[in-house]
Amino acid sequence: MLERKLVKNMDWTFIWLLAVVLFSSLLILKSASANVVAGQPYYFVKKQVLWIFIGFCAMAVTASFNYRYFLKLGNSIYFLNLIILVAVLLLGEESKGAQRWISLGPFEFQPSEFAKIAIVISFAAFLNRRQGNLNTLRDLIPCFLYIGIPMLLILKQPDLGTSLVFLAIMLGMLWAGGANPKIMIALVLVILFLVIIIFGILFVATDGFQKPPEELPIPLPLKPYQLMRLIIFVNPDMDPLGSGYHMIQSQVAIGSGGFLGKGVGNGSQVQGNFLPEHHTDFIFSVVGEELGFIGGSLVLLMFFLLINRMIKIAMESRDIFGTLIVIGITSMLCFHVMVNIGMTIGIMPVTGVPLPFMSYGGSGLLTNMVSMGLILGIALRKEQLTF
Repeated sequence: MLERKLVKNMDWTFIWLLAVVLFSSLLILKSASANVVAGQPYYFVKKQVLWIFIGFCAMAVTASFNYRYFLKLGNSIYFLNLIILVAVLLLGEESKGAQRWISLGPFEFQPSEFAKIAIVISFAAFLNRRQGNLNTLRDLIPCFLYIGIPMLLILKQPDLGTSLVFLAIMLGMLWAGGANPKIMIALVLVILFLVIIIFGILFVATDGFQKPPEELPIPLPLKPYQLMRLIIFVNPDMDPLGSGYHMIQSQVAIGSGGFLGKGVGNGSQVQGNFLPEHHTDFIFSVVGEELGFIGGSLVLLMFFLLINRMIKIAMESRDIFGTLIVIGITSMLCFHVMVNIGMTIGIMPVTGVPLPFMSYGGSGLLTNMVSMGLILGIALRKEQLTF
């Protein structure tokens, strides 16, 4: 249980910021999901309220544990994570061409969501043991392999969006762990170069992004639908009623919202169900259409304040292990926000990455709340206690 002497370190600012984000998400979800299930305008809101309650309980339980217990369990958490990810490939339920879910009776959960927390904790323990030994490329190769194995297992499902989250987590935690800045910059440049190469190959194979690729000059480790998402990102009008439909409708919704929006419940794209997945991956499009530029800016401000508080907690952590965990979670949250909002406004490809705390979904929300519990637990123990 939580020691009484820890209560004085309770970060109420962090808790209130999180509560504001969650309350706002319910207001947005109510409008976004009103017409998804006929005759049940509160269907998804009720389910999300239940998940928020479960999430707060999970956050409280997680915060009550001393995070340093996980330091010795890093390897066990890592290998258990790999076993579960392999089980998904062998036993998982297939939906929409992807094998990402495991069924437990009436419940389904997405292990790749919980794998994010597992990799943050285990990689933090891994880097904690390697402090002072992250100066050369040879030092970093084990780190790349450590992240690369679960990343490839998730890519195999296939789930490109979640696998890229692991890359963001690795970069953020290596930076916080004291990796050589020159190597980190070189690594980012290599990643950007590979992205340019991929788009260059697609440019040649599609006659300048004007037609679907018949044959790639160089094979790429991506599924056909993933390649089409990259092509449609550059030219959504190539398939306006198919692969490009989501992106086009999202931009129409956000663009039509203007400065102040059309008002809650008055978005024609949303309420007319022209915008697919508007209560999950494209919920920010609902904000843009119904609350306009002002509403979208307020959502970004809420995330900025929450992330800023998380960074403050990381800086005040009593040890590098706590700092690494908070930075890993912060990197995960930043990546989700950046990619999801970028996707809805057309500056990022459609990847299926949800908007944290706002998109409907039990596994994702529970994962985020447990991660917030880890951060709160680290904030509670920022000082060495004497009894």
